[in-house]
Amino acid sequence: MPNKQISIGGQAVIEGVLIRGPRKYVVAVRKGKQIIAKKGTIPKKKHKFLRLPFVRGFVNLVDMLVIGIKALMWSAEQAAPKEEKIGKNELAFTIFISMALVVVFFIALPYFLTSLMGFTEEKKPILFNLTDGMIRILIFLAYIVAISFLKDVKALFQYHGAEHKAIHCYEKGNKLSAENVKKFTTLHPRCGTSFLLIVFVVGIFIFSLLPSAIMLYNPYFMELSHWLRKGILLPLRILLIPLIAGISYEILKISDKKQSNPMFKLISLPGLWLQKITTKEPSNKQIEVAIYSLKKLLEIERK
Repeated sequence: MPNKQISIGGQAVIEGVLIRGPRKYVVAVRKGKQIIAKKGTIPKKKHKFLRLPFVRGFVNLVDMLVIGIKALMWSAEQAAPKEEKIGKNELAFTIFISMALVVVFFIALPYFLTSLMGFTEEKKPILFNLTDGMIRILIFLAYIVAISFLKDVKALFQYHGAEHKAIHCYEKGNKLSAENVKKFTTLHPRCGTSFLLIVFVVGIFIFSLLPSAIMLYNPYFMELSHWLRKGILLPLRILLIPLIAGISYEILKISDKKQSNPMFKLISLPGLWLQKITTKEPSNKQIEVAIYSLKKLLEIERK
C-alpha cells in the first residue's frame, strides 16, 4: 500500500534546496562532486491557539524564516572557502541589517512617498492605501528584476525552479527521478513569491480600515498634529503584519487546493507570473540536489 502523501514546502539556498515537511526539514547542497545534507526538527506547536486558522499562518511564517535563515547560513558556510567563512556575529549583523532594510524600503518608504504625494490617509484611506500598496509592489518588482541579473541569484532561481519541479513530481505521485522531475513546470501556486504578493494586496484592505478604527476608538485623533498621527499609524501598520500574514496564508492554502475554481485560479495568477522571474529552468545537477533533499525529508518524516 503506498505511503500517504505529506504536506511539503521549501526554498532555494546557496547551491542547494531546503525541503520542509510537517515535523522535519532537510537542506541539501552540492559541494564539489558530492551532495551533502543537514537535517532538522520543526518545534511542535503544543498550544491549540497556535494551530488556529489566521494564527497558524504567522506562526508558520516565523518558523520558515528561522529555518530558512539557518539553512542559508549553513549553505553559505559550505559554499565559501575556509579563509572566507563569515563568523556568527557578522551573519547576525547582516540579518539584522536585512530586516531593517525590509522595513525601510517595503513599509516606511512607500508610506511616506504616498504622504508626500498629498494623499490623506485619514480622509481617503482607500485611495491612500491603494497608492501605498502599488508603490510597495513596484519597489518589490524593481528589486526582483534588478537582482535577477546577478550570477549568484540566477543560480539561486534555478534551484528555486528545481525545488518546485521536485515538489510537483511528488504531489502528482510520480517516481522521484531526474527524468520525471524535468517534465514539470517551475511555477507553483503555493510559493513564497505568491504569498508575498497576497500579503501586499491584503495589506491594502487591512490598512484602509485602520484610520476609521482609530477614530472610532478616539474621536479626537484628527485634532493631533500631522506627524504625531503618522507616528501612531506607521507603528500600528507594523503591528498588524501578523494578522495580514495569517489571512494571506489561509488565502494561499485555499487557492492552491482550488486551482480548478476560476476565482482562486485568478488569485494565484499574479504570483505565477512573478515566478517567471524568480524561478529558472534548472540543470540536471540542480534537479539531483532537489530530489536528494526531498527523498531524505520523506525518509525522516516517515520514521
